Amino acid sequence: MSDFSEITINTDGGSRGNPGPSAIGVILKSGNQKIGEISEYLGITTNNVAEYTAVIKALDYLVQNKIMADHLLFVLDSELVVKQINGLYKVKLPHLRELNQKIKNQISNLILQKQIQKVTFVNVLREKNKEADALVNSCLDSQK
Repeated sequence: MSDFSEITINTDGGSRGNPGPSAIGVILKSGNQKIGEISEYLGITTNNVAEYTAVIKALDYLVQNKIMADHLLFVLDSELVVKQINGLYKVKLPHLRELNQKIKNQISNLILQKQIQKVTFVNVLREKNKEADALVNSCLDSQK
């Protein structure tokens, strides 16, 4: 089991067309040390579903690899998804509400199992999320 004080998780989801071919990119780091990376093609879906799925896959990765951390800092370039997860925006669409609830359940389970203590979600400009964005675009380019 790996134990870290803080893990920064940059996630991105994108689609070419909305809906359209979609992919996710996730980079997990502790300081400058990369501890994980996910790039996955999702098929045809929307940008928002891809953004939510990236967070879900990152949380799955922590569980599967038994990674523990005092603090998880999620960094996304989707203001909508960050504000919905943080409870500042209402999640109106049922399928997004379901994904939002799945994330909250995953976080609750990780806290209950003492795998993590605290989680923060922040929104940044796309330029500050280049690595995760590059994974998305590389994955989508490889589908051609």
